[in-house]
Amino acid sequence: MIHLGSHRVTTDDLVDHIAASYHDPNAPHLPHPRMGLWRRLIHNTGVRQRYWTRPLPEATKRTSVGERAKVAFGDALELAEAAAREALHVAGLDPGDVDAIVTSHTTSWTVPGLDVHLVERLSLHPTTARISLTTLACAGGAQALVRAMEYTKAHPGARVLVVAAETLSTIYHQSESTPQSFMYRALFGDSAGACIVTGVTDDTPPAGFVATDPFELVVPNSRDRYWGAIDDEGLHFESTKAAARAAADAVPYIADWLGDRPREWAAIHPGGPRIIDDVIAGVGLDEKQGRHSHDSLAENGNLGGVAVLDVLRRTHHDPPVPGDPGVLAAFGPGFTVAGVYGTWA
Repeated sequence: MIHLGSHRVTTDDLVDHIAASYHDPNAPHLPHPRMGLWRRLIHNTGVRQRYWTRPLPEATKRTSVGERAKVAFGDALELAEAAAREALHVAGLDPGDVDAIVTSHTTSWTVPGLDVHLVERLSLHPTTARISLTTLACAGGAQALVRAMEYTKAHPGARVLVVAAETLSTIYHQSESTPQSFMYRALFGDSAGACIVTGVTDDTPPAGFVATDPFELVVPNSRDRYWGAIDDEGLHFESTKAAARAAADAVPYIADWLGDRPREWAAIHPGGPRIIDDVIAGVGLDEKQGRHSHDSLAENGNLGGVAVLDVLRRTHHDPPVPGDPGVLAAFGPGFTVAGVYGTWA
């Protein structure tokens, strides 16, 4: 289940806001001389719209790191609770039926984390097992599925609630004017996603994505690709030109993991058009298999750790042929990869 921020911000809205906010430093009545470049960067992200938890003027105003983090976590928690409740309802589960919860949240610092807050808000049993992932960013949703899969293998029949939530609009800072800062503020949207992972037993026949083999990778010598940084204004994402080829650098490792196993479909993290296309081609699929990722990116933006869960949701609505094997994969700062191979039931 996916819950988006309540404020729709189109790419045209964003471009207009930036054009009105940045002017030629030598002639304030004129547009900024780099506005043409910024406009191209923003449109090249492939995002038509994104949804933020706060309206554009409020999300982009300057504020303290403390206030920004407080608002970002509060909004993420509201989205996470809504997504989790819907996931439980669709699965026909009561809160007491949940054996474990795996959460992923990166975009605001808090202690205790999302896991503890959700145990209380959802009235989960106080002894519910918790796995809290806090620094994985875009890889969070896939990594949470890997951890949930491991839990169900160790506890046959267990029911694991997976929840990822990110308020990525918090990385928008008016003081920044680097090309990558405009790309990131155009890419990201706010959301939460949740699903139930259940170990297959005789009493619970498989349905949907049946995960069979997890994958985790830290690409060697890749910490220069992109990373997070915190200053007096809040959280920023930084990157170098090497970030553009990071997913392609990971593809040989993914291909080696997959080996000669067949694959007929893929749920790839929509981090950007190039990431989707590089990975789809790298695992031997045609561009049609990237449609759900491209649609998610265009309609919602890059949702960080939630993004691959949105692609998986779209795959459920337009499913592969039962029995078809496929792969799910997401990428995060580091440069890291989390993936799962399995079949569609």
